[in-house]
Amino acid sequence: MPHTDSAWKRLRQNEKRRKLNKSVTKNLKLKRRALDTDIAAGDKTKVETSFKDAQAALDRAATKGYIHPNKAARLKSRAVKRLREIVAK
Repeated sequence: MPHTDSAWKRLRQNEKRRKLNKSVTKNLKLKRRALDTDIAAGDKTKVETSFKDAQAALDRAATKGYIHPNKAARLKSRAVKRLREIVAK
């Protein structure tokens, strides 16, 4: 346990940031999972809307520093690849 006042403050800040990071990453995971289920179902309109939601969430998380911008780009690229396979069918 911390002994100094500054260490206690650091502990409070870390806890607050940990909770925020957890909620953002959980939201990203839920959006990506929704996209995967819509792709598996094959409904084009649902896939397009869930793709837009996932893409926006990834961009927001990368801009705010929750995930690395390259990770966001990689995940979006993979999602577009799967989206194009559905549209081509």
